[in-house]
Amino acid sequence: MDESRRDRDEEGRARNARPRDGLGRPLPYGAEGVERQPEGVVRSPEETVREAQRLLDAGMPFHAHEVFEDAWKSGPEEERELWRGLAQMAVGLTHAARGNAAGGARLLRRGAAAVAGFRDVDPYGVGVGGLIVWAEELAGRVDPSGHEGTDAGRRAAAAGPSGVRVGREGAPVPDAAAEAPRLLRGDRPEG
Repeated sequence: MDESRRDRDEEGRARNARPRDGLGRPLPYGAEGVERQPEGVVRSPEETVREAQRLLDAGMPFHAHEVFEDAWKSGPEEERELWRGLAQMAVGLTHAARGNAAGGARLLRRGAAAVAGFRDVDPYGVGVGGLIVWAEELAGRVDPSGHEGTDAGRRAAAAGPSGVRVGREGAPVPDAAAEAPRLLRGDRPEG
């Protein structure tokens, strides 16, 4: 690959062919990365949930976000907010695990708000209420001030326990696999 030129697909659109890690970060050309999710795959809702859960469990929320994004773009209009919100929560976990507390917390909260209309429905067995609780709780831990990146939030986060990895904003950095949400209602301990 010629590193001096931008990567292009067959139609000439810019595409980054660099390998990626499990959190979607670009690696140097030639490095061994994680296989990327193909774009535009149409799956059934159940297949979408299964594949996204597999990726979340593997600590690959960026890739799970891409699976949800396919459902968001190809699904029926009345479900778009569900899939969009799930994608936002997955990419929120991605940002938090990369050390971007403000962006992670913001996306987790935005995703929780997007799926709120499905709380009483639990479409396809997705435990929406539990996911909202998970997203809000994780957002609160990575940005304890609730001010998403303010000086007060950085100071509060920096006061966390020693030995905890902290990101660029001083907030604790969650492990993506350990923090992976359980998508299906019956897969989550009741709390």
